[in-house]
Amino acid sequence: MIAVTAPNGNVGSETVRALLRAGVRPRVLTRHPEFLPQDVRERADVVAVDLRDHAAVVASLRGIQSLSWITPSPALDESDPLAYYDELAESLQGAVTSNAIGRVVFQSSVGAERRNGVGEIDGLAATEQRLDALGIDVVHLRCGLLMSNLLLAPDGLNGGTIRVLLPLDLPMPWVAPRDVAEVTAARLLSPHWSGREVQALHGPEHLTWSEVAEVLSSTLSRPIQVERVRDEATRGDLRASGLTEQRVAAIIGMSTGIRDDFIPEQRRDVTTTTPTTLRAWATQLHRSSVSAR
Repeated sequence: MIAVTAPNGNVGSETVRALLRAGVRPRVLTRHPEFLPQDVRERADVVAVDLRDHAAVVASLRGIQSLSWITPSPALDESDPLAYYDELAESLQGAVTSNAIGRVVFQSSVGAERRNGVGEIDGLAATEQRLDALGIDVVHLRCGLLMSNLLLAPDGLNGGTIRVLLPLDLPMPWVAPRDVAEVTAARLLSPHWSGREVQALHGPEHLTWSEVAEVLSSTLSRPIQVERVRDEATRGDLRASGLTEQRVAAIIGMSTGIRDDFIPEQRRDVTTTTPTTLRAWATQLHRSSVSAR
């Protein structure tokens, strides 16, 4: 039996579909079963559960042998995001221990190797360490920047200007959610690995923010520019929107923690390179937008 968390998310939804294509009937854990497509609900065992409810998570994962654990991003009004990650990690640890789950594929992030000083990614790093302590078969997928994160600033895309904290000429790995899902499903189904592994997912190429703007402009057929903003300006804007100091620090840290003299632990090679280009992802986004009009 295989279980997947966050099946409504960009990676989780694609992971579920990849497993369905492989002939697996997965168990999916979600707070909102009503948001799952009807064809998925008919082919998966859907469990309504809040991942913060430790006892409910343990009960929901009884009989599971392999688990894809994706920690849903905390809501913007979450006052202490690191405490949120710790709470969900406790649910994960308890469920793995209580149910003798022997294999976990954990969606982590580039930057988790630093262990601290990387904002919200510190929560993923702490979850990695909890899993490592259990002595199970676990692979941590350290994903580069998810292309779908560009959609977190819809005003920026619609308005033509995306504001970032990173240098515009700093190459970063960009990966498509579907590629992360395909690797997740392959790892869940493969018998050919054991122990603790870390696998980075860097997409097909590193891109600077300037190159991202060029790709988006040509693909979406409208000018998109990227503007670098100062840390303090961003911090002030986030405070003005009512976010707590912990939330502000967690958001800022995800950029500042991988900005200065940071080199990912896993280099680009055949195991870390995935196929979908930003242009291909943006083209599909554009087609979906046009067809929805």
